[in-house]
Order: sequence, then structure tokens, then C-alpha cells
Amino acid sequence: MAGRTPDTSTGDTSSSGPTPSTGAHVYAGPSDNGTSPGATSGDETSSDGASGGKREGKAGRNLPLAIFVGLGLGALVLLSLYTVKEIFLAVMVVFLFVGMRELTEAFKSRDIRVPFIPVATGMVGTPVVTYVWGPTATVAALSLTVLALLMTRMTEGAEGYVRDVAAGSLVAGYLVLMGGTVALLLRPDDGDHRIVIFIAITVASDTGGYFAGAFLGKHKLAPTISPKKTWEGVTGSALTCMVVGGWLVWWLMDGGHVWQGVLIGLAAVVTATAGDLVESMIKRDLGIKDLGTILPGHGGVMDRLDSLVATAPVVWLLLELFVPA
Repeated sequence: MAGRTPDTSTGDTSSSGPTPSTGAHVYAGPSDNGTSPGATSGDETSSDGASGGKREGKAGRNLPLAIFVGLGLGALVLLSLYTVKEIFLAVMVVFLFVGMRELTEAFKSRDIRVPFIPVATGMVGTPVVTYVWGPTATVAALSLTVLALLMTRMTEGAEGYVRDVAAGSLVAGYLVLMGGTVALLLRPDDGDHRIVIFIAITVASDTGGYFAGAFLGKHKLAPTISPKKTWEGVTGSALTCMVVGGWLVWWLMDGGHVWQGVLIGLAAVVTATAGDLVESMIKRDLGIKDLGTILPGHGGVMDRLDSLVATAPVVWLLLELFVPA
């Protein structure tokens, strides 16, 4: 989850309207819409015009609105985790389903038609069965999801078969499997704490990178993929992740140590940054500017999930190694 919103820079980017279901915007240039790890202030302009008179921050977003929505999402996560964990599971499934819908609708801009029913069923079912029965159920559910989309797509003929099932398999590995991984984090008795660590470290990466990149960013990290990400932003992400990780693992986990949380935070900044870049690559290949607009001040659901889905496996694995459930 990268905390990114539709770009308002006036360089090479142009918007040509939303897709029918997700509000994804087509773009015609190399400017990325991201503001997470490593956004620089030089790539954006503040604007009152396109935003209807609402002042936007250095990274091209309505920052007060973005903070308000972010705090609301955080409150929803904490309330559900520390009351009935199954409520968090349901919230996660809903968000992943919407993100999956955004992604499959975006594929249609390249005439890629992912079989919706098997992927949607896997998206809902995999986290649920994983939470109930564990990792064996994850493997079974993911395998059945891929098999079902391979079989379902055959009914539409051979034209574009490989293209469509390959895209469907990408969605299964990118979102369905990650949903199962988050359910594995949630499943133990201390799963609420594990989820808090996972989300807090990822948010720390985005936040630290945003501010370090906005105020200090000069050296581009990957200019051909995401022009606004800088090495200064990544450094800010790393420092924030390590501090937050070290503190939370020591505070929340029985037997947890600061050094373990620092290592988890260091690993997470790599995966969180990679998650941002992966989404940027997908959008560039599809020729779209952003995947949705459902979250005011943030963009689409996938703009919040990109870092999270990439970070979940490494946080789950390292917590299992350091502090077994």
C-alpha cells in the first residue's frame, strides 16, 4: 500500500476519463502518480484549479483529506482487530475484492479479459479457509482458483486464451495468495498484534518515504519506472520502518526483541518499495494513470494495497522465525 493519489503534475501526463467500473484514468506519458517512498517536491506543482479550489500538498494530493481518510482506515483496522478478529478478516476480504476488481477492469484497457467468477471466488474464499484451516488450505484454495480460471476461460475459445489466463494467474498470485498470507498472520492467538506490526511497518515506510522524499529528495531511484521516488525517500522509509518495527516487536510480542523488529523493518522497506514499483510497472504497461478513485485523497484501493500485498509474506515469515505462533 503505497499511499498514492492521482497525479496532478502538468508534465507529460494527461487524463482521458475513467473506465466504466473503477475510475481508472488513461495516461499518455511517463509521469507516475505515486507519492510513497521517495516522492520529490520538484516533480509536482500545487494546484487550486483542477482540485476545485482545494489546496494540494507538495506531492500533488489534498493532504488534509488524505490524512483524514488514512486515520479513518486505521481506526477501522484497530477497532476490528481488538474486538472481533473475524471482522478484520471480512474488511480485508472486501478491500482485496475491490482491489481485484480495479485490476481486472484495468486489464480491459489492453483487451485482457480475466475470468471473473473463479478469481473472485478465490479472492473471497482463500483468506477465509486459510484463517480456519491454515496453510494447507491456502495451497489448496490457490491451486483450485488457478485450475478453475484455466477451465472457465476455455468456454470462450482459443483466441487470447494464454493472455487472459496469464493475467488471471497474475491476479491470483498477486492478490489471492497475499490475502491468504495476511490470514495466516491473523490466525494465531496474538494475530491482532502481528497484523498491527505488519500494517504499522508498511505505513511507516510510506510515511517516512513521503516526507523525506518531499523535503529532501534529489536523487532518483528508478526514473524510468517511478520518477518521483528518490534515494532520500527510501532512506527515510528505512529509518522509519526500523524504528517502528523495533519498538512494536519488543512491545507487542512475547519474547520479541528490538533487533528482530529492526530486521523486519529493514526487510519491509525493500518489499514495500518493490510493491510500489510493481504497481507502477503494471500501470505503465496498461497505459493508465491510476487504478481508481474510490478513496478520497488516496486514489484507488490498489493504491493503498500495493505495498501491503508485497510486504505481507516477508513479515509473516520473519515473525514465524523470530517469534513462532
